[in-house]
Amino acid sequence: MSPMLNIAVRAARAAGRVAMRLFDRVDTVKVTQKSRNDFVTEVDRAAEAAIIQELRGKFPNHAILAEESGAHGGNEFEWIIDPLDGTTNYLHGFPQWSTSIGLRVRGRMELGVVYDPLHEELFTAERGGGAQLNDRRLRVSERRGLEGALIGTGIPFREQGHLEVYLQMLRAMIDETAGIRRPGSAALDFAYVAAGRLDGFWELNLAPWDFAAGALLVAEAGGTVTDLAGGERFFETCNVVAGGLKVHRAMLQRLKPFLGPTLAA
Repeated sequence: MSPMLNIAVRAARAAGRVAMRLFDRVDTVKVTQKSRNDFVTEVDRAAEAAIIQELRGKFPNHAILAEESGAHGGNEFEWIIDPLDGTTNYLHGFPQWSTSIGLRVRGRMELGVVYDPLHEELFTAERGGGAQLNDRRLRVSERRGLEGALIGTGIPFREQGHLEVYLQMLRAMIDETAGIRRPGSAALDFAYVAAGRLDGFWELNLAPWDFAAGALLVAEAGGTVTDLAGGERFFETCNVVAGGLKVHRAMLQRLKPFLGPTLAA
């Protein structure tokens, strides 16, 4: 594990400790609604502060893009942080939430960490170094297509502009597959694709901190991550499709009829 990845892991674990302290007492957590169905808690903010403290202590000149506090200026090294991915799950005691930390250098993802403190699962990746779960090497599934595949997704919740087209995509994707899952933490969904627990994943209208680390996990586990049109603009569109090569290709074919000019851009 490189020194930078080691610091990212330390930061993720620090955020996990913050979240775990209050998980059994979520009724005491102060909650603010940022927008429709989008919440922030004192846990999100405290966990983010713990991550930034760890990173700034070692890399004071690096830039940071964090979900709660926004952009912090710096050099070409940019840390992309989601301190608590799955806040709504957390508030309901639903055991599917995580911390996500990625490092992008001159526009290219170089390392990623997704940490699930409830299950003590630490997913890590470095460009060219593969992806690991608690030091065990990860590979995406080798499924040949959608038949029998287990696919993850996320239902649009922040704004409903794409809900109708999403529902059409969902109907098309259900056919042939073994099932569709919507656990509620996109960072973990990507990690599960990397681990072969999900064969593929797609979601519309994410934010960069939702998938920055996870996208590298999938790529380093031998998978593919693109926008809905199969291109590399997912950091711009924030519409993402991920999976093993053949499942990913089949998913793109199922989604293609529903793209339209907006989603295909």
